[in-house]
Amino acid sequence: MAAVKSDIEIARAASKKPIQEIGAKLGIPSEHLLPYGHDKAKISAEFISSVQNNEDGKLILVTAINPTPAGEGKTTTTVGLGDGLNRIGKKAMVCLREPSLGPCFGVKGGAAGGGYAQIVPMEDINLHFTGDFHAITSAHNLLSAMIDNHIYWGNALEIDTRRVAWRRVMDMNDRALRQIVCSLGGVTNGFPREAGFDITVASEVMAILCLASDLKDLERRLGDIIIGYRRDKSAVYARDIKADGAMAVLLKDAMAPNLVQTLENNPAFVHGGPFANIAHGCNSVVATTTALKLADYVVTEAGFGADLGAEKFFDIKCRKAGLKPAAAVIVATIRAIKMNGGVKKDDLGAENVAAVKKGCANLGRHIENVKQFGVPAVVAINHFISDTDAEIEAVKAYVRSMGAEAIVCMHWAKGSEGTVELAERVVALAESGSAQFSPLYADEMPLFEKINTIVRRVYRGSEAIADKAVRDQLHQWEQAGYGNLPVCMAKTQYSFSTDPNLRGAPVDHVVPVREVRLAAGAGFIVAICGEIMTMPGLPKQPSSEKIFLNDAGYIEGLF
Repeated sequence: MAAVKSDIEIARAASKKPIQEIGAKLGIPSEHLLPYGHDKAKISAEFISSVQNNEDGKLILVTAINPTPAGEGKTTTTVGLGDGLNRIGKKAMVCLREPSLGPCFGVKGGAAGGGYAQIVPMEDINLHFTGDFHAITSAHNLLSAMIDNHIYWGNALEIDTRRVAWRRVMDMNDRALRQIVCSLGGVTNGFPREAGFDITVASEVMAILCLASDLKDLERRLGDIIIGYRRDKSAVYARDIKADGAMAVLLKDAMAPNLVQTLENNPAFVHGGPFANIAHGCNSVVATTTALKLADYVVTEAGFGADLGAEKFFDIKCRKAGLKPAAAVIVATIRAIKMNGGVKKDDLGAENVAAVKKGCANLGRHIENVKQFGVPAVVAINHFISDTDAEIEAVKAYVRSMGAEAIVCMHWAKGSEGTVELAERVVALAESGSAQFSPLYADEMPLFEKINTIVRRVYRGSEAIADKAVRDQLHQWEQAGYGNLPVCMAKTQYSFSTDPNLRGAPVDHVVPVREVRLAAGAGFIVAICGEIMTMPGLPKQPSSEKIFLNDAGYIEGLF
């Protein structure tokens, strides 16, 4: 039996086309492609502006059940579906997020798909790519430096150093930097204060880049960032210290979507990368809206399970950008369903129909939640060789009982050939006109009530709880005119609750909100729940221990 090739081996053997040929498929002239080597390019702002009167294609969201160590394959399915739609004659492209270096060297590995459903160049996409994340990190930390510099040179804006709200960021998992004291070392180094680092994907600058419509909107949003407060608790903004212009300059190129290709030479935009557990979990509005002007079908993903990624895609991205998804795909694996049914990872290879039936409750919850938004859904069973016919049939029967359909997909092993049935079903759903999309809550709803609405209707908890200080802070923001903003829940991705070990479909749990942050530039309130961290740590044995250059100079261990 031939050895199964690793993702990186498959990607390295890809027959890539010059990026100009990929752009030509979308009608992008070569002069509007800003190439980064031969296989990736940015799209010019002039071209994006020129297609705004084109009719929109249909938007398909790919989401998933709650992730488990067994894996779900959401990005792989997104790529496979995009290729499958092209295979059945549709003009389709995919829109994905850029991977972060943190999980790439941590526990998750790469995020460019897998098997024969990948985007390439896989190594570049997973590492430095076109430098977007570095630009975001630099722009964020420029603002940090300008805040401390302003305070050092007399603090004309009277910023209360105890109320500086702007932390620093880096694109790496580093728990040692979560809480720091800066400006130590004497008078010449400034005024000592407590501070800390978040990971770049949690930066408000990342969210702003992903929600801004163009460069002018980007600069306006950057100016709206609240950097801290005075002693009278009045807000100080990034524009007050004249940081917005320089930040926009650093982000000028990063604002342009990145064009790459799938293994089957179909076009893909890869742009922006907020995590869905601590940020809003969607690729950029510019990439998605531009893709809709260029293709008949645009397949995009939202991070982690539908309780986080899909909810934020619907309630934040679609609300703010005026998007109306035509259908949704909920990805599940038999292995992950069995884990939700109580099976340990080491025992997943053995058939266990009873555990499948028990674990289907998690899948069912996500089907119900997506339908709450008025979006028709189909389930994609990402096939593993260990799946048995009885286990697959148990999932299909359960999904039928939920008024939906489950389709086995073999894109990892077969590429687009393995997603033809899914592609045909997605087209049928999208063309049926049955989508009646609407967000979960109204803009006018009070902020804490928005949090409670998500807790009760999406997580099926009994209520959200918060200290008086948190509730008072929300009320103050409402009084200041921010009450109409949506809420971005920062919560563990592994459970509907805030306990990552509570799998399945728990009900009536309490969701503690320990902190709230106002992202005035991005345009949402972040509610930090349970023990979730905005700066992750590395696991005991990080993926970085297995990544190296071989004798031929090729990267090994990246997956």
